[in-house]
Amino acid sequence: MALHPEAPRPWIDLSTGINPVPYPVGPLPAETWTRLPSGAALADLMAAAAFAYGAADGAMVAAAPGTQALIQLLPRLMPARRVAVLGPTYGEHAAAWSAAGAAVATVTTVDALADADVAVVVNPNNPDGRVVAPDRLLMLSTSLARHGGRLVVDEAFADGLAGVSVVPRLDDPAARGMVVLRSFGKTYGLAGVRLGFAVADAPTAAAIRQALGPWAVPGPALTIGRAALRDGDWLAGAMARLVADAARLDGLLAAAGLTPLGGTPLFRLAEAPEGADVWFDRLARAGILTRPFDYAPTWLRFGLPGDAAAWGRLEAALRG
Repeated sequence: MALHPEAPRPWIDLSTGINPVPYPVGPLPAETWTRLPSGAALADLMAAAAFAYGAADGAMVAAAPGTQALIQLLPRLMPARRVAVLGPTYGEHAAAWSAAGAAVATVTTVDALADADVAVVVNPNNPDGRVVAPDRLLMLSTSLARHGGRLVVDEAFADGLAGVSVVPRLDDPAARGMVVLRSFGKTYGLAGVRLGFAVADAPTAAAIRQALGPWAVPGPALTIGRAALRDGDWLAGAMARLVADAARLDGLLAAAGLTPLGGTPLFRLAEAPEGADVWFDRLARAGILTRPFDYAPTWLRFGLPGDAAAWGRLEAALRG
């Protein structure tokens, strides 16, 4: 905004992968603000998350104030000398393990993860939407376990995608020690609530809950989260709209001369042969923020517009 004071307001933020049409929160009971969160409310939230994600039991869930908190916590709970991250991907995983003193390598194949003390897979991947099948993840977990290694799977964008999540397979012996991260704020469009989950075998989940300490999740987040995670009708409707909007966005990008490369229902990745910086600047002049990548100078990621006015401004900017 500082670089482009002439841009129309309000800006349209397409730099994130957050649902632009959020879950309808509605009024909250006064006690969610005035009382410490209760153990019963936390247990209800864990049960709702287990239901939504396909875990066998709420005891397999640890609730946290966002998955970023869990990303920074795991290196303290799972000390590692050698960490391998399947990339390119979300940069905070490598940053957190590096800050904890691990030697972090970004690798481009699943096989290259097998020798690490801890392997990290973002699934579906951010920013290209690559998916590693649950069977392949279980095979990787087995390989890692042979030398005491562990697998972390970040499923921040897995909501509503059939056959992608490994959570329903966590009761398989091959998954022992695996930790799966799930984000609440992205699909439900409530990033400010700060709510995320780790799903794992019960002892691992208990260790994460203990490390987080009491009252890690505030009362309003507990109330909103457990209601939303049990609202399957809302999720089904939201996913249908997101899938349709993602296809619509791909069409607009292709018509503008960009090449759609994939993504998830919450964001799309495109290639700009003339350079992403050209399009980033052009869109910024129209008050539209997108996401470039320093490691891929022709890539530009687009979130979804949230209403007719935003779609119209984006289409006009892409036409030039």
